[in-house]
Amino acid sequence: MSTALSAARPGPATPLRSRWLILAVLCLAQLTVVLDNTVLTVAVPVLTTELDASTTDIQWMINAYALVQCGLLLTAGSAADRYGRRRMLVAGLVLFGVGSLAAGLARSGDQLIAARAGMGVGGALLVTATLAVAMQVFDGAERSRAIGLWAATSALGYAAGPPIGGIILAHLPWGAIFLVNVPIVLLCLVAGLALVPESRDPVGGRPDVGGVLLSTAGLTGVVWAIIDGPERGWTAPAVLVAAGGGVLLLATFVWWERRITAPMLDMHFFTDRRFVGAVTGVVLITFGSTGALFLLTQDLQFVRGYPAWEAGLRMVPFALSIVLLNLGGVATRLIRRLGVPGAIALGMVLLSAGLTLITHVRTDGYGVLLTGLLVMGFGCALANPAIVEAVMSAIPPSKAGVGAGIDGTMAEVGGSLGIAVLGAVLNARFAALAPVAVAGVGSYPAALAAAADDTERAQVTDAFSSALVTGQTAGAVAVLAGGLLAAGLLRRAERTR
Repeated sequence: MSTALSAARPGPATPLRSRWLILAVLCLAQLTVVLDNTVLTVAVPVLTTELDASTTDIQWMINAYALVQCGLLLTAGSAADRYGRRRMLVAGLVLFGVGSLAAGLARSGDQLIAARAGMGVGGALLVTATLAVAMQVFDGAERSRAIGLWAATSALGYAAGPPIGGIILAHLPWGAIFLVNVPIVLLCLVAGLALVPESRDPVGGRPDVGGVLLSTAGLTGVVWAIIDGPERGWTAPAVLVAAGGGVLLLATFVWWERRITAPMLDMHFFTDRRFVGAVTGVVLITFGSTGALFLLTQDLQFVRGYPAWEAGLRMVPFALSIVLLNLGGVATRLIRRLGVPGAIALGMVLLSAGLTLITHVRTDGYGVLLTGLLVMGFGCALANPAIVEAVMSAIPPSKAGVGAGIDGTMAEVGGSLGIAVLGAVLNARFAALAPVAVAGVGSYPAALAAAADDTERAQVTDAFSSALVTGQTAGAVAVLAGGLLAAGLLRRAERTR
């Protein structure tokens, strides 16, 4: 038996203690990657002042990271399978560390944008390699628990970014937000080299250069259009060209992958109803949940008046409940008992119920908000690992990197769509309710600044608060509908196997 083939199999041969140490390294790397999606939000005022950054510069500082990362996820997953998951993990850590160092030392907006894009390349490798390595090291019930902890780490990073950024900015210059990544990366690099076994697809084939170029360009165009559509307008020529060109390139990518002998993404996967149901479920679930959480952060900051770091701090119980339920194995046992479709359905019902509670039961205290966040956390603790497991179990173990790339790509697309669509619902409702004097101003902060007096400002605040209720209610409905539809698709696929 070849070394590559034996390395591709999941790892009961890896000692138990080493497996969980490996997972700790993987989760720490994943946490750092996810943190950098949200940590920059609290630094906007200081970046605007110290780097003389325009609104467009700030948008690119935030979005360059996510845009590059999403565009490269499929490519990164394929590279992990072809060239070695440990090797791509190490490469991702090096690129992410160098990008973080460059970002921390940047002295202009252009330098920071370029550094953030470089971090996105490393982030794409890490998101795919960490999940792919976990799939190889663990099997059986342990694999389900490992996936749960990996998914919980992502939730923790999403919520912890703003408070961590706020704490750093309270005591250190803004560059420390990025420089703090460097020692973490070095720790993960040393531990990864010492602990993580190498594994790869035993049938690697030639590099699919055409697939890499088409998928990267197509995904970048589509995601850019989704991100910039709300700001520029969905009918803006640049948005239409990016969206149309991206869709055309992705269609060409499908044609190309069906034509070549060693594709980076085997299109035969899409003939499996279980795979189609799982991928559809990722988009539906992240559409509703990410969009709903985005609106919730708007609620906490603009309506309830918390600064970004404090709003993030108040979201931490949501993330911690996900981590604790997965760390204690509660979520894994429930998923095993309910089955993947049942866990997704129950999880999204709970997430929808928690969001509805927070939206429609308004009090001055923290009790209702905390209760709603804990209910939402319980729901995500079930649904998130269940849908990741659905995707990863629908493809061969030798294609774990590709599976991780598909999961990450669909999650990014679904999340970006959720923010764009539910944000559009919020903005449309706000425009309809805002006072005539500030009509057409656009955002809530701009409308508040344009208000002539306290009475008008109060009307603007009331209009935005009502619009948020509409948007969050739409988000709760989207979460519920998407979760039930995803569960139904997976249940149907199970019955037809």
